[in-house]
Amino acid sequence: MKKRPSKSERNSRGLNVVALGGGTGLSTLLRGLKEYVTRRRDDPADHQRPVSDLTAIVTVTDDGGSSGRLRRENRILPPGDIRNCMVALSQDEALLGRLFQYRFHAGRGLIGHNFGNLFLAALTHVTGDFAEAVRVTSKVLAIRGRIFPSTLSNVALVATLEDGRKVQGETRISASRKPIKKLALLPRTVRPLPKAVEAIQQADLILLGPGSLYTSILPNLLIPEIANAIAKSKAPRVYIANLMTQPGETSGYALADHLTAIQRHTPRRVIDWVVANRQSVSHEVAKRYRAQGAEPVAIDIPNLQKLGYRVVLDNLLDEHGVIRHNPARLAHLVLKEFLARPKHSRR
Repeated sequence: MKKRPSKSERNSRGLNVVALGGGTGLSTLLRGLKEYVTRRRDDPADHQRPVSDLTAIVTVTDDGGSSGRLRRENRILPPGDIRNCMVALSQDEALLGRLFQYRFHAGRGLIGHNFGNLFLAALTHVTGDFAEAVRVTSKVLAIRGRIFPSTLSNVALVATLEDGRKVQGETRISASRKPIKKLALLPRTVRPLPKAVEAIQQADLILLGPGSLYTSILPNLLIPEIANAIAKSKAPRVYIANLMTQPGETSGYALADHLTAIQRHTPRRVIDWVVANRQSVSHEVAKRYRAQGAEPVAIDIPNLQKLGYRVVLDNLLDEHGVIRHNPARLAHLVLKEFLARPKHSRR
């Protein structure tokens, strides 16, 4: 592993931030972090934009919707989560972002597809390489950062449920509504994208989540080289807690249960800190989510402390019909807490 730069070297060249996950959670985090990325790589870092390199490492196990159709019919990796991250990091979310998120509502074969998914699928066939298609598309969108799939392998998720039954495929796992005992990748031997591992090795801050525990966070950590790179890192390793439980996947889970599941699936410790929301969900919105089987994630600090985690709490909630993290507040918090203060080093 390359030698990690000293603090003075990091301050002079800017800071490297790596975020891992998938789905809407990761894109929400990236939307806030991009405002702290230097405009040009050769700009000296300043207090307003201290991040010189922002890297998203995205799970590629989605098998539903437009992504699933393209995966089955065109034999490419599912582009949906990566597309969402690209739009979040785009400098022009208003126009190009809307274009890449546009979903066709009519047309035989087109209906249900996103333009961005089709663009990535076409470019994958033109270049012959999904990672190259992601790189070129990132240039088209002028994103502030880099995006890597965690692997270029065609992988599927397999969950062993508490009742012993096995369920294959992200969509079936999410729909099963049964507690999950263990998660695995199929095939079991999966090679990571080397640039993703290198980014982790050079990171000054590693963020996991927010996102679905079993279908966004753990799929990245089930790739041994990625989990090992995080385990070996001296950077602060921070888990950003979900706001709500997910029906089936994490029904009844308190925050410590999320962390216990991660520990159970990784040979070595990969998280030191936990960031969680302390703001209450409004009664009306909570009632609507409860009807769908979701509850606010309970922040059980004594249990987290027993497990050896340190916790940072703040008001991070955004309510606009749906519950999301506030991107600006979340990004400001993690950078202030974990990059501005040397006390968080694990050296």
